[in-house]
Amino acid sequence: MTTPVQVTVTGAAGQIGYQLLFRIASGQLLGPSTPVVLRLLEIEPAMKALDGVVMELDDCAFPLLAGVEATSDLRHAFDGANWALLVGSIPRKAGMERGDLLNVNGGIFKPQGRAIAEHAASDVRVLVVGNPCNTNCLIARSSAPEVPADRWFAMTRLDQNRAETQIAKRVGTGVAGVKNLAIWGNHSSTQFPDFANATVDGVAVPVAVGDDAWLRGDFITTVQKRGAAIIEARGASSAASAANAAIDTVVSLTTPTAPEDCVSVSVTSRGEYGVPEGLTFGLPVQVDLAGAWHVKEGFAIDEFAAQKIQLTTDELLAERDEVKKLGLV
Repeated sequence: MTTPVQVTVTGAAGQIGYQLLFRIASGQLLGPSTPVVLRLLEIEPAMKALDGVVMELDDCAFPLLAGVEATSDLRHAFDGANWALLVGSIPRKAGMERGDLLNVNGGIFKPQGRAIAEHAASDVRVLVVGNPCNTNCLIARSSAPEVPADRWFAMTRLDQNRAETQIAKRVGTGVAGVKNLAIWGNHSSTQFPDFANATVDGVAVPVAVGDDAWLRGDFITTVQKRGAAIIEARGASSAASAANAAIDTVVSLTTPTAPEDCVSVSVTSRGEYGVPEGLTFGLPVQVDLAGAWHVKEGFAIDEFAAQKIQLTTDELLAERDEVKKLGLV
């Protein structure tokens, strides 16, 4: 057995955390030969519930689970962390303005970013799942300048998975045949699922689908509003699919990408495709054989796509300006 990888999960007793932990412990996150220590962070009122989760983890007798540390202390939670999955956040509530939402989440993610800088392992990588994940990631990263910007990610893989499924169902094929589908921008209703550069079983999506009105209309809005539709249907937000997307993101970031494909993840922009530098922005990413990621080149951006990408860019710039005014970055 190799040295265990330390994986921190925040909001560990929540719905997404509950769906996520058992999959990590089973080896789905880092592979069937990598033992893990789970470092689970919760707020003090949720510690009793977290104790129950830990008991269940024990009762599963996972061979790869080398230890569990349950805590409400940031320092202990991030001590030696190699991967940090920041799941816990405050969702937007009725009557809450955007500034209020960003401010309350800033109170969570700013100290977490600082704790990561001070206590995590030197190779730490961070995936922000808790919404608004792009700007929460920006807040945490800004509080941890010692951690390189290319180690910070926000999750748009759930949107990629949703988009791939919609296209596969429309064409009548398996989802594995959908490749190179990027989600541009914010994990919000302004995101742009890029169908024009994607393929289905090697055929360009616009050709395979044969319905441009659907692609530019219902397809985009279905993906953009899928989270709201799930809340309306089940009375709670996405949990299992969000946990699945978090697993998919880490697996994709630790596995070389096929040349014809990409990974959809929000990363720190370095100006690619004209995106303002420093934004945490959904972009098409590839991972090389050495495990380093880069933004994939060669995506064609027509006028329709450019307009959609500008809308989500403007939203993220407005969020960045708001958290700057609040002193969070």
